[in-house]
Amino acid sequence: MTSVPYLPAERAERPHAGPGGSPVDRSYLLRCPVCRESHEDDGLRLDCAGAHRPGLLTTEYARPFTPGPGTGPFRYACWLPTAGRELPEGAIGATYRAEALGRELGLPELWVAFSGYWPERGAALETGSFKELEAQAVLARLPERPPVLVVASAGNTAAAFLRACSRQRVDCVLVVPEAALPALGAAGERADCVRLVTVAGDYTDAIDLADAICARPGFQAEGGTRNVARRDGLGTALLAAAETIGRLPDHYVQAVGSGAGAIAAHQAARRLLAAGFPAARRPGAAAGGLPRLTLCQNAPFAPMVHAWLEGLDAPVIGCGPEVRAAVAAVHAPELTTRKPPYAVAGGVREIVTESGGELCAVDNAEAVAAGRLFAAAEGIDIEPAAAVAVAGLCRAVAAGRIRPEETVLLHVTGGGRARRARTHPPVPVHPDLRIPAGLGAEAAAYLVTGA
Repeated sequence: MTSVPYLPAERAERPHAGPGGSPVDRSYLLRCPVCRESHEDDGLRLDCAGAHRPGLLTTEYARPFTPGPGTGPFRYACWLPTAGRELPEGAIGATYRAEALGRELGLPELWVAFSGYWPERGAALETGSFKELEAQAVLARLPERPPVLVVASAGNTAAAFLRACSRQRVDCVLVVPEAALPALGAAGERADCVRLVTVAGDYTDAIDLADAICARPGFQAEGGTRNVARRDGLGTALLAAAETIGRLPDHYVQAVGSGAGAIAAHQAARRLLAAGFPAARRPGAAAGGLPRLTLCQNAPFAPMVHAWLEGLDAPVIGCGPEVRAAVAAVHAPELTTRKPPYAVAGGVREIVTESGGELCAVDNAEAVAAGRLFAAAEGIDIEPAAAVAVAGLCRAVAAGRIRPEETVLLHVTGGGRARRARTHPPVPVHPDLRIPAGLGAEAAAYLVTGA
């Protein structure tokens, strides 16, 4: 096996190692939800330095909600943690009233936020996933010459960063399970500033290797849910949907692995309420009109659901063969995060409680049937995680937790890949380095970095 080291020194040979342009201008602060300390942003900070329990930093913007021109996520630059440089046009999904699916479920006010590729509806996310929203925002937050960004992914996030970093010439290392390579096929051509490493394992193995790489000088963890840009980028889907509907929905339904997208939607809804945007109208709506969250996981691996139903402080997730078997058995592998931000301040447990919502698990058969139902009713393919969300919606309606008179926003977090493949065949993706089973994270990190 040959090492393919990726040293930060390589960046000196390129005129642009990151987004270029005017000096940094950050008209926002980062706030810790635990100690309430504020921090100026350097484009890389992921945590508060205080000696207290973990919490997710949030952004506090000086600007009011003033959407700009265009249709991409940077239409909402007023509430994105950008560095003040010229921003790319970007791409976003589309929100529409799902009349056909609504008739099937008895929901005349069912709306879909379609974060995927469906040009007939105006959805232009080329990789077919809402992860493009976070990638675009993360890159816009970076300092002028950032360290090498390290991203661990189950597939969709890597595809988004492959596409965005290649186009903006941002140095990064993507670490994914070997089985995730097909998900990267829609990302397009990969630039030489993007290095791809696969592991012979699952998402957790990819995370472990990424952590070991980040311990080397010159490398920086993208941060996942801890990155405020990732959450605020994902939150643009809720901002766009609320604009289209004209108010906040009564219910928000989404599948979750880490829960970053759901946290993002909840935080965006809180900002809109504080800005005077029309609230949800559901009787007894929590927290003055926040949408009630229905967050869905895929059994047999649904750790946050078990923690929620059993009243645990944190999900209990082992590392033995039974856990790996459960992860391997799910229909939607992108939902198999083993270290979700459940009990941290601002995390999943807190937002579900505040919204008066719930966590639920659906099995593979339900998810497959729901994906077929959506495709038949709406005329577009959706990804397995989105099918899990549709199945969770069906359950909530059948149980009476969502009523016919209520306005529902279903976030389809990925779809349209089969639609796109008809005109844009996937590009085969080959890793720079394959890490075999049994090689420890430290040894593998040396092969990647040469240090």
